[in-house]
Amino acid sequence: MLTVADREEISRGLSEGLEYREIAERIGRDASVVSREVGRHGGREGYRCVLAEQAAAAGRRRPKQLKVDRVPRLSAYVRYWLRRGWSPASIAGRLPIDVGGEQAVWVSHEAIYTWVYAQPVSTLDREFIKLRSGRTARRSGPSTSPAPRIAEPAWIDERPAEAEGRAVPGHWEGDLVIGKNGRSAVATLVERTSRFLILVPLAGRDALTVSQAIIAMAGELPAPLKRSLTWDCGAEMARHSEITAKQFPVYFAHPHSPWQRGSNENLNRLVREFFPKGTAITSDRDYLAAVAAEINDRPRKIHDWKKPSEVFTELLAAHASTS
Repeated sequence: MLTVADREEISRGLSEGLEYREIAERIGRDASVVSREVGRHGGREGYRCVLAEQAAAAGRRRPKQLKVDRVPRLSAYVRYWLRRGWSPASIAGRLPIDVGGEQAVWVSHEAIYTWVYAQPVSTLDREFIKLRSGRTARRSGPSTSPAPRIAEPAWIDERPAEAEGRAVPGHWEGDLVIGKNGRSAVATLVERTSRFLILVPLAGRDALTVSQAIIAMAGELPAPLKRSLTWDCGAEMARHSEITAKQFPVYFAHPHSPWQRGSNENLNRLVREFFPKGTAITSDRDYLAAVAAEINDRPRKIHDWKKPSEVFTELLAAHASTS
């Protein structure tokens, strides 16, 4: 920040006809600082030290308008996608893709967070804007199921090594998201390469219902995109051998090791935005498809801000071109 003495020296230098570079050397600043200062306050002919200092002081007192508010197109974009459940990082990452080289509309995710935090809560409520919920810590405590309830499981250690690197598509992770009082549920399947989510409606949580629903869903996938399915040790997967025989091999994560199905755990948190704990989960196929479509339409940093829906479409197109 320039001082009064700096501005007096700039004024003297201008009256002597010095170049900006020479004035900058006198006050120990970069020439660009002097150039901007003079340009803001009247130019070479109109610059006056006292007036420049008064204008700068007034500017410091005046509240600065945040960029999200200054740029109407940016403001509309940020508001729209926050209402749709996108994170500030997703919005900031996707902006250059959607607006191209129009850098005036670009903004960082930190600037979006700053803008949200600056809004009164009543304003956010009125505009239906909220940040996605932060993760809660897992409850610690003793294990409740010391042994898996699955007969003859194939463990994740036996899964093809190609699944670990995610370069080869067609490897899935799955789980159940449970509704109120355990009376409803939906199966969540996530493709490891694209992070594409499929929600499978369920009429019940028993092994027969779950296995039949997954077999039917997998029947709609091309063969190269159903290489394996990794699940936890829940009793709903007791008939895993039928899924293995009819669609794709099922492997099991070790008990109490959710990180072995990390993609699925992350997507389940997003699903919970639509079905909070303590609420019933619908089995309406169209509604679940709409929920999955909205989640798949959120850009991801892991994909350089492409959407899982876009990446999965590319995988399908690649299969079609080689078949």
